[in-house]
Amino acid sequence: QVHLVESGGGLVQAGGSLRLSCAASGRTFSTRRMGWFRQAPGKEREFAATINWSGSSTDYAGSVKGRFTISRDNAKNTVYLQMNSLKPEDTAIYYCAAGPPGSGTASGAYRAYDYWGQGTQVTVSS
Repeated sequence: QVHLVESGGGLVQAGGSLRLSCAASGRTFSTRRMGWFRQAPGKEREFAATINWSGSSTDYAGSVKGRFTISRDNAKNTVYLQMNSLKPEDTAIYYCAAGPPGSGTASGAYRAYDYWGQGTQVTVSS
């Protein structure tokens, strides 16, 4: 069982930056793939970024590539999402997700994740 708690969301102007954090419970964090997904009003949840167990491999949705950076600190059981050059279309609830123990490799597939946080709201004003 993994409990995920996101933080760092808020209101920011277009062009600004935010850093999301996701703190995970449990002793197997370092063996799990981690991901960030987002859901805008009236839309389905979509993949944003993923990172493998060690942090050596990452992948991004095309819409955020070059602006967002995912990273992790296994000593702190925490994964981060640095979001720069934010746009109004980035407005969404952002969810942290964890794969099963030993999942390891990065993945953008929704079904590759077993545990989800409660989400944190990011609002970008124009």
